[in-house]
Amino acid sequence: MGEYGVRVVDTQRAVADSSGDRAPEQSPLKLAPGIGQVPMALVWPYRPWELLGRMPQHGSEHCLSRRSHPTSPLFSLGLLECCARCLIGAPFASLVATGLCFFGVALFCGCGHEALTGTEQLIETYFSKNYQDYEYLIDVIHAFQYVIYGTASFFFLYGALLLAEGFYTTGAVRQIFGDYKTTICGKGLSATFVGITYVLTIIWLLVFACSAVPVYIYFNTWTTCQSIANPSKTSASIGTLCADARMYGVLPWNAFPGKVCGSNLLSICKTSEFQMTFHLFIAAFVGAAATLVSLLTFMIAATYNFAVLKLMGRGTKF
Repeated sequence: MGEYGVRVVDTQRAVADSSGDRAPEQSPLKLAPGIGQVPMALVWPYRPWELLGRMPQHGSEHCLSRRSHPTSPLFSLGLLECCARCLIGAPFASLVATGLCFFGVALFCGCGHEALTGTEQLIETYFSKNYQDYEYLIDVIHAFQYVIYGTASFFFLYGALLLAEGFYTTGAVRQIFGDYKTTICGKGLSATFVGITYVLTIIWLLVFACSAVPVYIYFNTWTTCQSIANPSKTSASIGTLCADARMYGVLPWNAFPGKVCGSNLLSICKTSEFQMTFHLFIAAFVGAAATLVSLLTFMIAATYNFAVLKLMGRGTKF
C-alpha cells in the first residue's frame, strides 16, 4: 500500500518474477527537490471516488482521514462525484415547473387581489353614487379575494408535493442506492397525482380565460381614452365616446350614471388608480399564464413518470 491507500507495484520486479528470474535491485528514483519519494509505478484498480468506500476503517494504520491528509484530492473528487450524481439525476422538469408555478401563483394572487381592490374604488368613485347599485359587485370582489387566499395556499402546497413526487421517481435514488422496485402504493400515488393535475389544468384553463376579461375591459376603456385624447384619429364626437360599466355586466342597467363619457373619461384614464389597476390586471393575467404552463409541464412529467413506473417499475429523470 502506498501513502494514499493505493497498491504500489515495481514494474521491473513484476516482470522479472513472472519470467522466473529475479531482476537486480534498482536504485531509488531521483526526484526534484521538495517532491519526495514516489513509487516507480502506481496501479489504480478503482477510480478515486470509488476508493473512498474501500478504505480501511477508522483506527487502521492506513486509514485516510481529513485530519491526516486534509488536502487530499480524493476527498474533492468524491465530493464532485456526489454533486454530479445529484445534478444528473435531479428532476429538472419538476424543478422548473415548481419555480414557474410558485412565480405564477404569487403574481396572479398578489396582483389580482390589489387589482380587484382598485376596481372597487373606481366603481365607487366614478360610475355609481348609490351603494345598492354595486353592493353585489363588492360581495363578489370580496369572495374572489378569499378564493385567492385559498388558491395561493393550495398551489404552494401542491407544487411542493409534485416536486417531492418528481424526486421520488428520479434516477438519482436508483443511481445512489441501486435499482429498486416500486410498490402498488407508489404506483397508485403517481396515478393520483396524474389525475389531480389533469383536473387542475382544466380548472385553471377557465381561470386563465376569466383573467383575460378584466384586461379586455380595461383595454377597451384605455383605447377609448386614446381616441378622446387624439380626436383627429376618430370621426366620432368626443361626447359620444364613453365607457359603460353596465355593458359588461359590472353594474345593473338601472345604475346611475353607470357610464362616463368625453373629457371626464379622459381624466379618469389619467389617474394613477386607473393606470395601476390596469397594469395589475395585466400582471395577474401573465401570472395565470405562467401557472398554466407549469401545470402542463407537471402533467407531462407526471404522466411520463407514471408510464415508466407502470411499465418498467423503476425511476426516471423527470
